[in-house]
Amino acid sequence: MNALAALRGYAEMLREDIDHQAQDLDEALARLLKAIRMADANPGHGGTIGKPVIAAEPGFILAVDDLQENRELVARYLSRSGHLVVTAASGEEALRTLADADVDVVLLDLMMPEMDGREVLRRIKEHPDWRATPVIVISGSQDMEGIIACIEAGADDYLLKPFNPVLLQARIKAGIERKRWHDREEQYRQQLERNQKFIRATFGRYLSDEIVTDILERPEGLELGGDLREVTIMMSDIRGFTTMSEHLAPAQVVTMLNRYLGAMTDIIMASNGTIDEFIGDAILAVFGAPQHRDDDADRAVRCALAMQAAMADVNRQNAAEGLPELAMGIALNTGTVIAGNIGSERRSKYGFVGHPMNVTSRIEDHCLGGEILISDSTRQQLRGDYTLTNQRDLNVRGIDQSVTTYTIRGRADD
Repeated sequence: MNALAALRGYAEMLREDIDHQAQDLDEALARLLKAIRMADANPGHGGTIGKPVIAAEPGFILAVDDLQENRELVARYLSRSGHLVVTAASGEEALRTLADADVDVVLLDLMMPEMDGREVLRRIKEHPDWRATPVIVISGSQDMEGIIACIEAGADDYLLKPFNPVLLQARIKAGIERKRWHDREEQYRQQLERNQKFIRATFGRYLSDEIVTDILERPEGLELGGDLREVTIMMSDIRGFTTMSEHLAPAQVVTMLNRYLGAMTDIIMASNGTIDEFIGDAILAVFGAPQHRDDDADRAVRCALAMQAAMADVNRQNAAEGLPELAMGIALNTGTVIAGNIGSERRSKYGFVGHPMNVTSRIEDHCLGGEILISDSTRQQLRGDYTLTNQRDLNVRGIDQSVTTYTIRGRADD
């Protein structure tokens, strides 16, 4: 079959080149091609004279065959159609080529010494970067079980030697189109992954990983448009920070502030809180949006207790660098707010608006260093047992009615 393929291939190309200008040679080649077809006993393997030409997008083709004449023949055929063709004389060489280049279609001979075509096919289809590369097996073997085995192993097609050049071009065209579709899908997938990483990196600065994952996987359930949410609001800041910062170098202020905000942010996000804003040394966070939980108030209280406990480590680091000790006050308040995308088309954020936000700010004004004040509305939402002291009715600016608050010392079982 290899001999017939080489004879027929070179005869057809030579006959095309002379273009009937040498009558004796043309007739001799015609007789030769007829004899080859009779020897092959396969009428589907006729010559290319008068046959249609398959127009295909140029591709990068790898032809694998241990016989040089077969490699040359395929390369000459496909190069005439505008394809870039590289050849490999063995399975090992073919795998090295695949590792170094982005191949569109592999033309693979089965009968090769050492590593045969079946082993090459298996390795191509098992490799994560190559398995989408179309493989067309070209063999003289007409064993049906062998053909089925190749197809089951992942071969996209199986052509018999001597192959029909027009049919081969059609198969290559289909293979290139499949490869192009796969490459585009892979680019889209990578773009989606990059977008998802960007979303995680952006929202991850304000929301916990769990909430970001829920937004990406179930966006329809989070209702990121404006809606009413019952939330527990947290506001904290450092007592006397403005006066303190006036006596420090700018680099010292930034170092101290970043250390404090970094520690508090980690605790808030670990508690599934949503950081709404940093206002200088103040932190505004919300528990209950965009994701509502039945224990929002309890998580806010536990988060506040953990934040106050973490101040000891922050101050140890400050002391080691000659920086002043910090004292933080925290206010918690529960109420119904409007949660949604706030801003303009060019710049917006997921934020909160409503009277409870202002109440929280006013409560925070009355906090002492190291103190956690919670409103009565938060106390009513708590499920756990906590030590509450110092009940007070605060008359706060901008609010007609007094606000009942409690100082929370910790869990009752601590």
